[in-house]
Amino acid sequence: MKDVNLLLMNGVDVNSSLELFGDMETYNDTMNDFLESVSEKLNNIKKYKEASDMANYAILVHSLKSDSKYLGFTRLADLSYQHEMASKSNDTNFVLDNYDSLMEEANRIVKLVSQYLGAEPVTVASKNTNITKDKTILVVDDSDLIRNLIGKIFNDEYEVLMARDGKEAIDYVSTNYNSNLIGILLDLNMPNVDGFEVLDYFKNNNLFTKIPVSIITGDDTKETVQKAFTYPIVDVLNKPFNERDVKRVVSTMINFK
Repeated sequence: MKDVNLLLMNGVDVNSSLELFGDMETYNDTMNDFLESVSEKLNNIKKYKEASDMANYAILVHSLKSDSKYLGFTRLADLSYQHEMASKSNDTNFVLDNYDSLMEEANRIVKLVSQYLGAEPVTVASKNTNITKDKTILVVDDSDLIRNLIGKIFNDEYEVLMARDGKEAIDYVSTNYNSNLIGILLDLNMPNVDGFEVLDYFKNNNLFTKIPVSIITGDDTKETVQKAFTYPIVDVLNKPFNERDVKRVVSTMINFK
């Protein structure tokens, strides 16, 4: 049996994570998702560090920061944030000097989670395999964990498509849009192309009347919320959220006229 005390004794903020995931079963499933994706992510972080590709390095450490924050890995989230800020400033010296500390903490967390789960992580099937549902929601967020969480919430109701940043969202809407797309859940703070650039694209192409958009964001400052509502969005859902909250927002969004 999984012993949550193992996580607590090793500095994992489980209580904060449960505000987002709601229950231990969902939290544990998300731990599996984390293990499924983290190895490739860490390998790519190393690759971009060695190539001095600070732009792509920043994107991946931002994603590692988000995942770590949601799962309660406070120190790993803090270290990832420091690397994100340094790489965005093209401070390669900081990245190189502090890379080992980041990887040491990342590997500690991976070993801890593996020990907590007590088994090899279960392979998670693609959320979009063999889905025949006739209503589609697009989730746009740079965090694998948030995308997968929302995908699980609506797995029995809608086809859930996923985009890792604003560029992927715009590419999908511009090339694949059809009437089955009934709404978009859009994060604001993403690397490459952020949520406000997606909102500008929708505004410039008169898409808000065709595709309702709701915002999901960890930035609940007054300025950000006010700026978001200068666009004809449906609602803003602040992170952390629970299943009931996101279902409420989606229900409002798909019935929006």
